[in-house]
Amino acid sequence: MATLHSFVASLLFFICFSFSTHVANSATLKPTSPTLNPFAAKAAVIRYWDRKIPSKRPHPAFFLSKLSPLSALDSATYSSLVSSNPSSLTAHLPAFCTAAHLLCSTSLTNSLTSKSSQNSNFANYNNINFTNYGTHINGGQDSFKNYSESQLIPVDVFGSYSRDSVFHDENFKTYSPNGTITIDNFTSYASAAVGGAGDFTNYGKSTQVSELNFANYETDSNGHTQNFTSYSALNSQGFQTFTQYGKSTNAVPTMFTSYAKGNAIGISHFKGYGEGGNNPLDEFKKYGSDTGITHQNFKSYGDHANVGTQSFSSYRGKQDDGDSTFQSYGKVGNNPTLEFSTYGKEKQEGDDHFTSYGEGATDPNVNFKTYRGRPTEFKSYAKTGVAFKDYQNSTIPSTSTEETTTAEPIMSDKPVNIWVEPGKFFRESSLKEGTVMPMADIRDKMPERSFLPRTISEKLPFNAIELAKIFNAPAGTSLGRAIGDTINECERAPSRGETKRCATSAEDMIDFAVSVLGNDALPRSTETARGSGGDIMIGSVKGINGGRVTKSVSCHQSLFPYLVYYCHSVPKVRVYEADILSVESKEKINHGVAICHLDTSDWSAGHGAFVALGSKPGAIEVCHWIFEGDLTWARAD
Repeated sequence: MATLHSFVASLLFFICFSFSTHVANSATLKPTSPTLNPFAAKAAVIRYWDRKIPSKRPHPAFFLSKLSPLSALDSATYSSLVSSNPSSLTAHLPAFCTAAHLLCSTSLTNSLTSKSSQNSNFANYNNINFTNYGTHINGGQDSFKNYSESQLIPVDVFGSYSRDSVFHDENFKTYSPNGTITIDNFTSYASAAVGGAGDFTNYGKSTQVSELNFANYETDSNGHTQNFTSYSALNSQGFQTFTQYGKSTNAVPTMFTSYAKGNAIGISHFKGYGEGGNNPLDEFKKYGSDTGITHQNFKSYGDHANVGTQSFSSYRGKQDDGDSTFQSYGKVGNNPTLEFSTYGKEKQEGDDHFTSYGEGATDPNVNFKTYRGRPTEFKSYAKTGVAFKDYQNSTIPSTSTEETTTAEPIMSDKPVNIWVEPGKFFRESSLKEGTVMPMADIRDKMPERSFLPRTISEKLPFNAIELAKIFNAPAGTSLGRAIGDTINECERAPSRGETKRCATSAEDMIDFAVSVLGNDALPRSTETARGSGGDIMIGSVKGINGGRVTKSVSCHQSLFPYLVYYCHSVPKVRVYEADILSVESKEKINHGVAICHLDTSDWSAGHGAFVALGSKPGAIEVCHWIFEGDLTWARAD
C-alpha cells in the first residue's frame, strides 16, 4: 500500500503542476474554491456540475454536503486499487471507510470459546462473538453492562452460549443502546440449562433500527428463568423474532414486561414458542407501544404444551395501531390456562386475529377479561372452557357474561382502516398561507454517509453477493440484507409512466436530472426536520414553474455502505416551496419542499394516502413533504 501511495503521489505532483500551469494561462476555467485542492473528489464533482449545469447560481449547500471527502491522494489511490481488483479493497476497508465517510460493518473479534470464569463482568464491550461460551459452566454469573453502546452497526453473536450450564445467570443491562442499526443473534442459547436465570433489562433502547433474533433459545432447559424488562424501548423501528424459543422446556418462567414501549414501528414474531413445554409460565405485561405501531405475530405458540399458563395483561398500548395475530395458539395442549386481561384499547385500530386458538386442547381454561379489539376473528377455536367478560369489538356491543360460550363473535365486512401517521399525506389545498396542519416525522433517520467518486463507484460491482464480500457484510447481517434489498429495488422494473435510475455517485444523479429536466435543473430539499410530529402553520408558498404541472426528479436515500439514491420521475406533478411556521409564535421554523401527485389512478386502493385522506385511486391528488435527507429536482425559476 505504501508503494502504491508513493507512485500515486509522484503522479499527482506531475499532473498538478501541469494543471496549475494550464489554469494560469486559461481565461475560461474558473477555480472551484480558493482552498479546495483541484484534484480532491469534491472539486471534481463541482467541475462536472459546472459543465452539465452552467449557471451563476451558488452550488446548493445540501448537495455539496453529500460529496466525497476523499483527498486527492486517497481518491487516486483507492481508484487505482479498485481498478486492479475490486476485492482487494477489503484488506484496506477500515481506512477506506473512515477516509470516504462510509457505513461499514465492524469486524467481530475472535470468538470467545472458553468457559466463563465464576463471575464474568463484560463492561464497555463492543462487537463480540460468543460461540461455545460458558458450556457446562456450573454456577456463576455473566453480566453485560454498557455493551455496544452508541455503535453505528453493533454486531453481537451469541451462539451455543451457556449450553448445559447449571445454575448459571446471565444479565443483560444497558445493552446496545443508541445504536443506528442493531442486529443481535441469540442462537442455541441456554440449551439444556438447569436452573439459573437470564435477565434482559434496558435492552436495545433508543436504536434507529433493531433486529433481535432468538432461535433455539432455552431448548430442553429445566427451570432457567427469563425476564425481558424495558426491552426494545423507544426505537424508530424494531424487529424481534423468537423462533423455537423454549421448546421442550420444563417449568421455565418467561416474563415480558414493558416490552416494545414507545416504539414508532415494532414487529415481533413468536413462532414455535414454548412448543412441547412442560408447565411453561409466560407472562406478558405492558406489552406493546404507546407512541407508534406494533405488529405482533404469535404462531405455533404453546402448542402441545403440558399444563402451563400464558398470561397477557395490559396488552397493546394507547397508540398501538398495528395488527395482532394469534394463530395455532395453545393447540393440542394438555389443560392449558390462557389469560387475557385488559387486552386492546378504546381506540380500535389494527386487526386482531385469533385462528386455531386452543384447538384440540384437552381441558383448556381460557379467560378474556376487558377485551377490546377490531375486528376479531375466532376460527377453529376451542368450543369449551372459554369465558368472555366485558368483551367488545367494533361490530357488537359490550357484553358481560359468566357463562362458558361456544358462539363466535359477529364479524363485519366493512374494510378495516390501517394507521397512517398524521400529516404524511395531504391535499393540495392545504398548501395555502395560514393553514394549520399536522406534519409527519420527516427526520433523516439514515446513518450519515457520503457519495463515492464516480472513478471508484463505477468500478465496484453492483451485485449483492460481490459487494457483500468486498464490504465484509455477509447476507445474514443487517448491512448485508440492506445491500441486497437496495440492489433488488434498483433492478426492479419501473412502474407505468415512471423513469428511474439508482445514482451511485453524485455525477450519476446530475446526469439523470439533466436527462429529464435539461441543463437548468436545480435540486431542492426540506431544510431541517423542525416541526416534525406536531402541528405547523403554512407561511408563504411558492409554486415551482409558476405552480403549473412540471417535470421533476425525486431522489430518496437507500441504506447502503455509500450513498445510493433511488431517483425517479413520474408524470403530472406540481412542486411547491413553503415556509413552515410555529403555530404558537407564527415565526418561521423551517422551509419545506412538497410534491403533489396529480394522477393517482395507478396507485393501489390500499395505499396509505387513501386510507388517510378517505378516497380512492384517480379520484384525488396526493401531496407529501420531501423528507430531510431526500431531494427533488425541478427546473430553476
